[in-house]
Amino acid sequence: MLSSKDVKTIADAKQIVEEREISHIKVGIFDIDGIMRGKYMSKEKFFSSLDNGFAFCDVVLGWDSKDNLYDNVNFTGWHTGYPDAPVRVIPESCREIPFEDNTLLFIGEFTEKAAEICPRNLLKRVIARARDMGFDPFAALEYEFFMFKESPESVREKGFKNLVPMTPDSFGYSVLRNTVHSDLYKKILEMSEIMDFPIEALHTETGPGVLEAAIAVDCAENAADKGALFKTFMKVLAQKNGLMATFMAKWSMDCPGQSGHIHVSLFNRDGTGSAFYDPNQQHCMSKIQRNFLAGQQRLMPQFLCMIAPTINSYTRLIPGFWAPTYATWGVENRTTALRIIPGSEKSQRVEYRLGSADGNPYLTVAAALASGLYGIMNEWEPEQQVEGNSYEQEHPSYLKLSTTLWDAAQQLKKSTAARELFGNEFVDHFAASREWEEREYRKHVSDWEMDRYFEII
Repeated sequence: MLSSKDVKTIADAKQIVEEREISHIKVGIFDIDGIMRGKYMSKEKFFSSLDNGFAFCDVVLGWDSKDNLYDNVNFTGWHTGYPDAPVRVIPESCREIPFEDNTLLFIGEFTEKAAEICPRNLLKRVIARARDMGFDPFAALEYEFFMFKESPESVREKGFKNLVPMTPDSFGYSVLRNTVHSDLYKKILEMSEIMDFPIEALHTETGPGVLEAAIAVDCAENAADKGALFKTFMKVLAQKNGLMATFMAKWSMDCPGQSGHIHVSLFNRDGTGSAFYDPNQQHCMSKIQRNFLAGQQRLMPQFLCMIAPTINSYTRLIPGFWAPTYATWGVENRTTALRIIPGSEKSQRVEYRLGSADGNPYLTVAAALASGLYGIMNEWEPEQQVEGNSYEQEHPSYLKLSTTLWDAAQQLKKSTAARELFGNEFVDHFAASREWEEREYRKHVSDWEMDRYFEII
């Protein structure tokens, strides 16, 4: 019998369903915000979809994380009638679902016109550019997330206040905590193996109830799939165990923010090894890696809203909280936005430390990879590396990162590099979706405003 990891073709997908006598299969698509949307399909419908694709309402590309409809995009809306868009089932994405006996999950992606907007297809286009340039890109994602002794009902009853963390106080890298809660850790690690997003390291981070998971490296496309599935099913696992997981960039100003760092490397397609590694150069950085780094650095302010896509993202990007405020780089320096990790031909890479946990994995990997490729294309050189504490040093103004989602969206809209790399359709649509997010926020009156102005003003 086939295992889910053996499925590579349409024929394989049909075979595993037949062998297991499965009546219904789950198919999911990741939307603009990286949220998985999907449905159960009958075996007959699924087989037809494998052969011919299927139709899915394009509203999932035209609404926000609360299902509110964008009123400022051209691709879809009331003016188009929200038609169906074609979707392709990806056979090799087959996964076991450990919580549902004998149920399989497949990822889908939009095709034809909708592919211009589809996050997964955007990443595939960037990867195709890398391959045309002679490189195979690899990536690894790591996520911090907080766990709470709460439910979807309880957090709403509390108005998202006075939430109870899974564990109290700060206790980074705690063996005590992971031993006491070993049953949960074991479930997380088992799920990661069953669902094929293997975790290389899992530990407590600094903060009450916060964990960090480092997912194993893979080709860039698979790495994004694994990151997106991890975020989705980590939340499922938590709720099935009486907990809730959040990947918000910052859920409390009293706690550290939550990162979603992206490790990126390039290997030569001609079989000559790492494109980043040159033992004859300082820090073993090849010219290709320097150019790649320069592209990431120069374009980071322009691509920021793809990496930090929510209002909440910008509460994390403040000095002294392990998150960058300028597009800086250093060697083994965790105060910079880009961290060069020198090593062997196998391990030489860049850590894109700007990434936050709330980012859509397909878009974060696409932005981190595409910006580097653009640097190679233009043979850019990076600015002087930062040594010591980046937060205490002066940096060129053009490296400063926007402090609001609105400003970041304007940078993306104006970016000629973004339009060349991602296409006008995606840039216009995604920037508009971030403007929408900012507009929705402006309708909100915060507790801070009430406390500050209600009586006094």
